[in-house]
Amino acid sequence: MKPVRKVVFPVNGLGTRFLPATKAMPKEMLPVVDKPLIQYALEEAAAAGVTEMIFVTGRHKRAIEDHFDRYPELERELEMKGKEELLEIVRGIVPPGVRCIYIRQPVPLGLGHAVLCAQPVVEDSPFAVILADDLIDGKVSTTLQLIRAREEQGGGSVVAVQDVAPEETKKYGIVSVDDQTQNTSRLRGIVEKPDPSVAPSRLAVIGRYVFEPEIFDHLAKIAPGVGGEIQLTDGIASMLNESPAFAHRFEGTRFDCGSKQGFLDATIHFARKRGFRIG
Repeated sequence: MKPVRKVVFPVNGLGTRFLPATKAMPKEMLPVVDKPLIQYALEEAAAAGVTEMIFVTGRHKRAIEDHFDRYPELERELEMKGKEELLEIVRGIVPPGVRCIYIRQPVPLGLGHAVLCAQPVVEDSPFAVILADDLIDGKVSTTLQLIRAREEQGGGSVVAVQDVAPEETKKYGIVSVDDQTQNTSRLRGIVEKPDPSVAPSRLAVIGRYVFEPEIFDHLAKIAPGVGGEIQLTDGIASMLNESPAFAHRFEGTRFDCGSKQGFLDATIHFARKRGFRIG
């Protein structure tokens, strides 16, 4: 069983819910305290042993590449002024042994299409997918939790899930599994944003995945859905009859930073964790 050493970050969204802040700045660069969302995501992946960070970008996303690039002029300035702590922070944005790779998604055709764009780099390797909008604070990297669940099952794809209130099912992809009482259970079906009256469970898919490379075959075959987009959930559903997949109930506190309320909650949480006084 091949280890998971690659991760895909789909970062080509427009971030319309945060306009006008995201008119010229990628939503993934919005800072929670003093660190952008995408850096939290990269750090989570690195803590899971991932070494190849694959960013699927688009127009107006250059700031992400710049953030993870070297900035010699700034480093020299900090060094000359003796600001060693800040210099260490700047030089440590990309951990040692980690490589960043950037791929353009020419047209924003959905999350499934963004993942499919990474195929030339991922090739036939298992890989993780992290959505930076979902910021998760836990003792163990959520991606590492999924990787361990995959290893315990002897291979297969794994999606992160969490219990949501019944009225919340219409906001998420909801899964059906063999045994809802288990933290890891065989995935049997997935439905996008079902009404509570027909939802197969209250287990909602959160923005963390580990896939076997077979997912690419299914993403390439499925027909575009609403808005002409290729949906990742459709690719997962198509895969279930041919490849084993599992739902894993992760441990950690998740913040939906794709919403203003979730972003505010995350900022307050991490500020308090860092010792700042709130209120």
